[in-house]
Amino acid sequence: MLPGLKRVAVLGGVRIPFCRNNTAYADVGNFGMSVKVLGTLVERFGLHGLELGEVAFGAVIKHSSDWNLAREALLSSGLAPTTPGITTARACGTSLDNAIIIANKIASGQIEAGIAGGSDTTSDVPIVYSRALQQRLLAVNRAKTWQDKLKAAVSGFSWRELKPHFPGVAEPRTHKSMGEHCELMAREWKITREAQDALALSSHQKLAAAYAAGFFKDLLVPFRGLERDGFLRPDTSMEKLAALKPAFDKTSGHGTLTAGNSTGLSDGAAAVLLASEDWAAARGLKVQAYLTHAKVAAVDFVRGEGLLMAPTVAVSRMLDAAGLTLQDFDFYEIHEAFAAQVLCTLRAWESADYCRNRLGKDQPLGAIDPAKLNVHGSSLAVGHPFAATGARIVATLAKLLEQKGSGRGLVSICTAGGMGVAAILERP
Repeated sequence: MLPGLKRVAVLGGVRIPFCRNNTAYADVGNFGMSVKVLGTLVERFGLHGLELGEVAFGAVIKHSSDWNLAREALLSSGLAPTTPGITTARACGTSLDNAIIIANKIASGQIEAGIAGGSDTTSDVPIVYSRALQQRLLAVNRAKTWQDKLKAAVSGFSWRELKPHFPGVAEPRTHKSMGEHCELMAREWKITREAQDALALSSHQKLAAAYAAGFFKDLLVPFRGLERDGFLRPDTSMEKLAALKPAFDKTSGHGTLTAGNSTGLSDGAAAVLLASEDWAAARGLKVQAYLTHAKVAAVDFVRGEGLLMAPTVAVSRMLDAAGLTLQDFDFYEIHEAFAAQVLCTLRAWESADYCRNRLGKDQPLGAIDPAKLNVHGSSLAVGHPFAATGARIVATLAKLLEQKGSGRGLVSICTAGGMGVAAILERP
């Protein structure tokens, strides 16, 4: 924390269970999920009718009508209608970025408290038709008489205009999906299929144990009949995971990423409350942890760097700014977009060549204690609604630190477009 800046407290967070697309939340959409988590946070922390400094909320997959999602959702949440809202998107880093936005405003004294979060649906997706059809419909709307409207509707019409365009999963500059890019990373870093499956199995086992221990009782709000995440498979095994076919490289015979060791298409939402210490104390609210450092970085994936390797850079720079080493943490929350991505990141930090040539380090950052990694499971078992994952992780890590009584946790999230977002939470 820089001199003169206020400490930023994480007071707690909530989320709805994450579920597979086209299931429980198929007809809810981002607005309904956002209102649910914001409303629950308002109720839980006694914020009804209160004006906050800001609500930063975002979504990656959204309709044009969701352009003011944060403001519209907070107006239905119970907060004072004088609370501002900002709608954001940085792919999978969206809600961690929102926590950083709120934290920076609190630290600098612009606001005293705010909410950060995000929602995403891969069920209620925007389907876009051709530009020719858009122009035709606009011409029909502009026409004054029914004869002119009919002429605009049928003149030069081609059935090709009706071909829909669905939201793309490929990087526009490489035309490869995130999974295809991650396959290349796994090959470069020699990450085996067995290692990926083992990490996925561990994620499910840890999440199941956390549910059994009641860890999520105050973090999770039941919604639409769901009381736990729809991706959790406590009965999975290495044998079941090994039986799955490659999901992205289906022809070379060398594909290692499968539906079992990659996150599935998800729906869900999460939110977290941040504040200054004075604001929290005035309302009798406990501090779980403090958000102390953050960093964003990007890689040149078009010219050969791994698409999902930017967190290696963000974390390295953040450690320098904080005066810490990679081993100075009690918990590591590394988002599991793919098991291979996590394993590539860990291997890169241990690589003397990578740390010297890419990170400018005389020595490798080194290894972390695997017992401290994603101790209650992560995205492979929980699910990954893109814009909700960051807030989920911040809320989880803050509670872990509160339960421990003191300590430090690292957050690392990879995103589309070759970017990475990292943060540090601490509890003195």
